[in-house]
Amino acid sequence: METTVLCTVLLVVFFAVMIAVGFYSRNASKDVEGFALGGRSIGPWLTAFAFGTSYFSAVIFVGYAGQFGWLYGMSATWAGLGNAFIGSLLAWNILGRRTRIMTQQLDAKTMPDFFGKRFDSTPLKVAASVIVFIFLIPYTASLYNGLSSLFGLVFDLPYWAVIAIMAVLTGVYVIFGGYTATAINDFIQGIIMLFGISAVIVAVLNDNGGLTEAAKRLSEIPAENWEHGAFSSFFGPDPLSLLFVVILTSLGTWGLPQMVGKFYAIKSEKDIHKGTVISTIFAIVVAGGCYFLGGFGRLYADRIKFNETTGKPLFDTIVPTMLSTLPSIIIAIVIVLVLAASMSTLSSLVLTSSSTFTLDVIKTVKKDMTEKAQVTGMRVFIVFFIVISALLAVVKDSYPGLTFIAQMMGISWGALAGAFLAPFLYGLYWKGITRASVAACYVWGVGISLIQLYITLSGTDVSQWGPVLGTIFKSSINSGVIAMVGGLIVVPLVSLCTAKMDGSTVDEMFTSFEKKVEVPQKEALD
Repeated sequence: METTVLCTVLLVVFFAVMIAVGFYSRNASKDVEGFALGGRSIGPWLTAFAFGTSYFSAVIFVGYAGQFGWLYGMSATWAGLGNAFIGSLLAWNILGRRTRIMTQQLDAKTMPDFFGKRFDSTPLKVAASVIVFIFLIPYTASLYNGLSSLFGLVFDLPYWAVIAIMAVLTGVYVIFGGYTATAINDFIQGIIMLFGISAVIVAVLNDNGGLTEAAKRLSEIPAENWEHGAFSSFFGPDPLSLLFVVILTSLGTWGLPQMVGKFYAIKSEKDIHKGTVISTIFAIVVAGGCYFLGGFGRLYADRIKFNETTGKPLFDTIVPTMLSTLPSIIIAIVIVLVLAASMSTLSSLVLTSSSTFTLDVIKTVKKDMTEKAQVTGMRVFIVFFIVISALLAVVKDSYPGLTFIAQMMGISWGALAGAFLAPFLYGLYWKGITRASVAACYVWGVGISLIQLYITLSGTDVSQWGPVLGTIFKSSINSGVIAMVGGLIVVPLVSLCTAKMDGSTVDEMFTSFEKKVEVPQKEALD
């Protein structure tokens, strides 16, 4: 009873603040630039937290932390550190400044819009929009994973009701306030995530006798080909598989439209420096903390649920089981933490989806759309994407045997990053990239992911395909990494043997990087 009342109070306050921010931000969201990008005037703290909260959702806290923590033990923390230093620090340093400069030079408001203007190709823009449309919806639906089991600790609510509450409230503040409301709420939600994950880690370790005792107990659990110590070792029982997890979840952010879009809106040069530091520290605490926490999941093996057919644990139940014995205040904090993480990512995804579909598909067909009509269109499609993703989540929960949706969720990340990472990165730095190479990378990234989807759904035994293909398509993690890394090879190879773009046109695009600006001496020596 005490936990229920405490959670209810915290949630009511949380929801009230989210809605208030939406109304507060509505005046900044009257035109397309304001609604989609916050007028390109968002400061470092809001941008960094928007980047981090879009990156880390309930999927990380409940799903991935439980799954990879169970498989790799304490070494799963490397995934979180990879997210911080590759997915955040390097992403900001390599992509942040050039993305902001070139997208403003091209007046590009979305990633497909960037491809269309950078390569002077409407087909490339529309194709990118279709890929975003197809693969972001199931990815959005995955955000609801784990909410049911966590809310079940406190409330006697059906899963569909939890989804409906989250979807409606997210929709309200995004529709009213656009990117500005999303950025402000992401900052608030990020603060909750920082304090929440820290409190949970301390509570779980105390529940197991402290860090030293918990690590000792974990080291005594046997693993395949290990006598003891596998799950408390530096690199864990399977370093190669862990490396693939690190690459997929870290490098993948470089090609995700909802992540890269945060760089479009940042305000100034000094904000890039501040945002880099803030974003990296945020990722170390949140991502590193989540995976570190999940690494102790095997200490609760006698309480978690297992699949009766496969004998494998139900990964989404591991973290909720770990939390079930904690004090009421910690459980209440976790409920708000997970809801905040999910709503922040949901708002980013639906805003990205609606902006892309309106500006890159609808406006391409109806070229005379007014600013007001474009903003209205984005608001309509926000509702559409939220409703569709919520329905998919309900259907998946109602029909556990319907694996198509679940598998699409896992493959979405690899498809999007595989198709977009290489063209976007090379497009910022290299004048020699060609239209044909971008199209080839679209086909490569989506093709690899669709093959993986077919293999997973059909239950095909890929071990018969040989050591190379068998390893690649063993899991969506492996194929996702190959899709991303392979794209970095496909694009330059195809570019070297296909028709180049007009040199003067490309040179004009890159002039923005050579523009001379004055800065204080404290920022640059003579």
